[in-house]
Amino acid sequence: MVLQAIFNDAFFSTTGSSSTTLFIGSSASTLVAVDSCHHRFPSLLFLVCGKDRRWGCNRLWSCNFCEKVVKSSHSRVKAHLLKICGSGIATCLKVTDAYLVDLRRVYEEDENKLKSKNVPLPTDKRTPTPLTLPPKRRKTSNIESAFNIEDMNHLRAEIARMFYSTSLSFHLARNPYFVSSYSFAANCNLSGFLPPSYNALRTSLLQQERSHIERLLQPIKSLWSLKGVTLVADGWTDAQRRPLINFMAISEEGPMFLKAIDGSKEYKDKHYMFDLLKDVIKEKLNFLIFWTPCVVHALNLGVKNICAAKNVDGNENVFNKCGLIAEVIGDASFIKVFIMTHSMRLAIFNEFSSLKLLSIAETRFASMIVMLKRLKLLKRCLQNMVISDHWNSYREDDVRKAAHVKELILNDIWWDKVDYILSFMDPIYSMIRICDTDASNLHLVCEMWDSMIEKVKTTIYRHDEVLENEVSSFFKVIHEILNSRWSKSCNPLHCLAHSLNPRYYSDNWLNKVPNRVPPHRDDELSSQRIKCLKRYFPHVNVRTKVYEEFSKFSSCAGDFGSFDSIEDRWALDPKTWWVMHGSSTPILQKLALKLLVQPCSSSCCERNWSTYSIHYLKRNKMDPKRAEDLVFVHSNLRLLSRKKEGYKKGETRLWDINGDVHDPLDDSAGVLEMEDLSLDEPDLEAMLFLDDGNGGEENETIRV
Repeated sequence: MVLQAIFNDAFFSTTGSSSTTLFIGSSASTLVAVDSCHHRFPSLLFLVCGKDRRWGCNRLWSCNFCEKVVKSSHSRVKAHLLKICGSGIATCLKVTDAYLVDLRRVYEEDENKLKSKNVPLPTDKRTPTPLTLPPKRRKTSNIESAFNIEDMNHLRAEIARMFYSTSLSFHLARNPYFVSSYSFAANCNLSGFLPPSYNALRTSLLQQERSHIERLLQPIKSLWSLKGVTLVADGWTDAQRRPLINFMAISEEGPMFLKAIDGSKEYKDKHYMFDLLKDVIKEKLNFLIFWTPCVVHALNLGVKNICAAKNVDGNENVFNKCGLIAEVIGDASFIKVFIMTHSMRLAIFNEFSSLKLLSIAETRFASMIVMLKRLKLLKRCLQNMVISDHWNSYREDDVRKAAHVKELILNDIWWDKVDYILSFMDPIYSMIRICDTDASNLHLVCEMWDSMIEKVKTTIYRHDEVLENEVSSFFKVIHEILNSRWSKSCNPLHCLAHSLNPRYYSDNWLNKVPNRVPPHRDDELSSQRIKCLKRYFPHVNVRTKVYEEFSKFSSCAGDFGSFDSIEDRWALDPKTWWVMHGSSTPILQKLALKLLVQPCSSSCCERNWSTYSIHYLKRNKMDPKRAEDLVFVHSNLRLLSRKKEGYKKGETRLWDINGDVHDPLDDSAGVLEMEDLSLDEPDLEAMLFLDDGNGGEENETIRV
């Protein structure tokens, strides 16, 4: 590569040969010979090429300023012209100060260019090695020159090196903020710009970004008093065994991270949690509140009680009826572990199946059911595997276990048990999937619960051939387990939200199932609804007005008796119906518009711990405050991004959901831990990939 610097006149020439040589700086090695008849040149070229710093021998040259004739190396030429004393040659007295300043500037620029120690990238800009001739430079077209194609390719190689050297996810290339940063730099003339330093990223820039995001979140917060908001909390222990408590707010716009509390040196009883919740409500919300437990967490505990019944005192009846379920799940886990924990067995399995066995994290909801569903999906592949020559020729140290696995997989009775467990657990699993989102489904919980219980009963009665008027001892145990969990999770607020859903008063819904009644005629719902209204409206006069408005709404009186109002109860979604037809009951309308957009679980709070785990696994010495700032920026940037048009289409579509792999479930030891997918999501998988925690007892949900 040749670097040139041009001056107005030449400063020296060589003599005594058939050619003339131009002076180059001390860091140069190659001299360019020109016709000797040109003793004065229109310009001076500083050429840099190669690694050798010598001319190769002393040459006879003359200074074009003082006409001094000297035989020496190029270093004395430099000392003479740049007036460097002590180099064995007198300095040129006729080099003016102006010439000297320009000479030194050009020399220093050339020296700085050679000080770069970057490893050469595999681009067209190759530096020839000393033992090879420089490659002929390809002539670039006018189009290439105009668009700087060569420089753009070099920049792409630099960016790629950043990914490779730090093991960055390739998925980062779809991040809109990654793309916009380079687009902004390309459109700005930022000569001499340097990327932010290590300390700046972790201190000042982090605080600056947090302040910026807080300003962007203000429009969402301003609507909380009008639309309502749900405050969720969950506990977690980091890599250094520090107890952290997470607080998030869910509204119609999505989940927003508020803060995290380090509970070290604190006794975490009900009084401590009360004080924390009170402080967050006063600081962030300042509204009237209702407390509800997480519905998903309650259902998941019910599934665990059914699928992992233990033979302990007081639990004998449950163990006798549900012990078979635990046995089948134990066999399924044995099959999965046996195949996945040995490379040869896993290789044999991969020959027969394109799908992979799942290693479900225990903290995931209904993890045992997910494992059984995947095993059933792979039934034919597993059977082909164990009857193949590869499996029969297996002679490792676990031959006896391999025979047991083969016996289970080929046992039709065992598969019938799997089918039966999945059939009566499927309604519970489906309800968990629906509720394990940030969607507005608080008003659907009661109806989903009744439907789920009825489907479980129908499946068990049909399988056991029990008549409708008879009692199934197995269903009785299952119902007791689920009902004990439901009694702890059902809340008056669920009943009020159910009562304000206009769809449950329509003939279409009432006629779907025999003996259905509208909410205002259900004794249990009515008592819980009144209890909630008394809590929400403490003043008697206002509460009396609300009772009158609810009477009009539930009995289709007044404006609610119009044809459109009655027909739209089934045709429109509940929120739209209240906007269109609820103006005659303003207090009830305002309350309904708040409740009908609330979620029923704290799943977003639990999923947020995966963000914490990433930071703590990679930076286990990070203090909780800085980790909180990182999670605040990370989580709320995603919330804001999902409101943009680019999130739904284009190169950055759904950029924050999937990672490097096309299918998170398509990994030989895949772990179902995607942040924003609840359980296994086949519909979302098809849209996403074909197109291209254990929360303990601390889960809490607060409605305001």
